[in-house]
Amino acid sequence: MASSGFSRRTFLRSTGAALTAGTFCRAMAVPSVIVAESSAPQASATRHPIRLGGPIFGGSSDPEELARQHRAEGYRAAYCPGVKLDDRERLRAIREAFAKNDVVIAEVGVWCNLLDARPDVRAQNLQRVIDGLAIAEEVNARCCVNIAGSFNPDVWFGPHPKNLSQEFFDAVVENARKIIDAVKPKRAKFCYEMMGWALPDSPDSYLRMIKAVDRDAFGVHLDPCNLINCPERFYNNTALLNECFDKLGPWIVSCHAKDLKWEVEMNIHFVEVPLGQGQLDYRTYLTRLATLPGDVPLMMEHMRSAEEYRNSQKYLRQVAQEVGVSFD
Repeated sequence: MASSGFSRRTFLRSTGAALTAGTFCRAMAVPSVIVAESSAPQASATRHPIRLGGPIFGGSSDPEELARQHRAEGYRAAYCPGVKLDDRERLRAIREAFAKNDVVIAEVGVWCNLLDARPDVRAQNLQRVIDGLAIAEEVNARCCVNIAGSFNPDVWFGPHPKNLSQEFFDAVVENARKIIDAVKPKRAKFCYEMMGWALPDSPDSYLRMIKAVDRDAFGVHLDPCNLINCPERFYNNTALLNECFDKLGPWIVSCHAKDLKWEVEMNIHFVEVPLGQGQLDYRTYLTRLATLPGDVPLMMEHMRSAEEYRNSQKYLRQVAQEVGVSFD
């Protein structure tokens, strides 16, 4: 991933790998059984191989070697290696090396608060994301992604009641337009990461945001685990997945893969775990992803070791074989 000073791995650890939810849970628009049955793709639907990706532990700084390391791990998608916008030679080297090895750069992650209460910091963060989208365009990445932001004064990604407000919605729409209009990308999209305590927090809120931003370069970064913030969504995540693909499918440009289990205590506590150790319905996830018209990568994240990534990849390949989907 592009250097940002705060990786998603650090983000996970700083939150204790947990999503404490309930307050902000919103009921899904349609009963789960109906969505799951009516939305499932037909057996005859065309399926294409999915590009799977993840981080490389101890990866080379040389773009050519790093691209080959991704292929050796069974990956055909990658997080963007660290690079600055003014390093034109390295940008070109990354673009050419990954294309040569048929590894798609899925995302440039720029993790910062676009709604920071301090005007100078907010302006700096906006420029960081503009630069991130420009980098994504230069290396032919699918997208540049960040969370929409937070009004929390103490934790840059933390919960706040106004994170679900019209004020929040209007601010993040304006930011998305500024970022896209500053770069005017022809290939890369700008996306907001879904969150359980800030917009976009549902397929409907994301769809509303797409229409409000009104830019072709605004896309969807799908992370269904981030939407699971209450028991209904946890138990009925098949319905949630189908709703995401039904409503957002044409705009999805990159996806995250992780899993959730419920740690039982005196309040709701979902914890991220390696793939296959939780409850996310990967049979539905992979089936729906494989039938999207675009070549949409699936990026594993938030695991603690190379072994956990390899075991998670093994699990995904097993599920893929069961549902008739390929990663190669």
